[in-house]
Amino acid sequence: MELGLVGLGKMGGNMRERIRRAGHTVVGYDRNPDLADVHSLKELVETLAAPRVIWVMVPAGVPTQQTVDELAELLQPGDVVVDGGNSRWTDDEKHAEELAAQGIGFVDCGVSGGVWGLENGYALMYGGDAEHVAKVRPVFDALKPEGKFGAVHAGKVGAGHFAKMVHNGIEYAMMQAYAEGWELLEKVDSVTDVREVFRSWQEGTVIRSWLLDLAVNALDEDEHLDRLKGFAQDSGEGRWTVEAAIDNAVPLPAIAASLFARFASRQEDSPQMKMIAALRNQFGGHAVETK
Repeated sequence: MELGLVGLGKMGGNMRERIRRAGHTVVGYDRNPDLADVHSLKELVETLAAPRVIWVMVPAGVPTQQTVDELAELLQPGDVVVDGGNSRWTDDEKHAEELAAQGIGFVDCGVSGGVWGLENGYALMYGGDAEHVAKVRPVFDALKPEGKFGAVHAGKVGAGHFAKMVHNGIEYAMMQAYAEGWELLEKVDSVTDVREVFRSWQEGTVIRSWLLDLAVNALDEDEHLDRLKGFAQDSGEGRWTVEAAIDNAVPLPAIAASLFARFASRQEDSPQMKMIAALRNQFGGHAVETK
């Protein structure tokens, strides 16, 4: 099939390549002309045959809203817009309503895979009407990891981004647990090789995971994380997860505590946050602050 892809950064650029490797045609637009196949959204839409599928991979909030607004003026009834960024699920409901007024379908898709997705595939969580999802299915199949799992039609519009939000909230808590354990091991005199303790956990333990593998990668690059500042950003989904928990009276003590720990990192040089920063850099290519 043909796909229009808006936003060719760290995620979008690799997604374009993975979809092309699956035999599909991808026409990409980015504000950076060095990355783009076409040089405007209008040219993107004109290049594709109807009915079109346009996948948006731009930052959540105003950039996504502006892109959706412009596409609403350019697309035709029967076309579909996919928001694959990290938008809040409540924005999806608004976008779906706005586009439906023009006869345009909307699918929200949470995408996980970071800088490793090109080779390993991307975990996909999507929401929307079945008829709109069906039009995007070949792209979902191209992006997902090989095997039975890795993609799910989570429900109606907003369900995909809600599921990805909860995924990221769980990620916060898991990273925090590894970071706390690492700091404690580093603190005591009796443990003389913390990196190898972490490495030993990669086989046969109940806490083995891809995050643990990435922690070992980070320690191989900087054994005591001396080059990092104990500072870690939060990207929004952690806050939204805690807010949703409050709205639904669901207790999330571990996820809430991990979010507040990141806030604490901005007040002092936290050893735990060195590990959080290292893990975010390993799986997502997120920037780190060095001393």
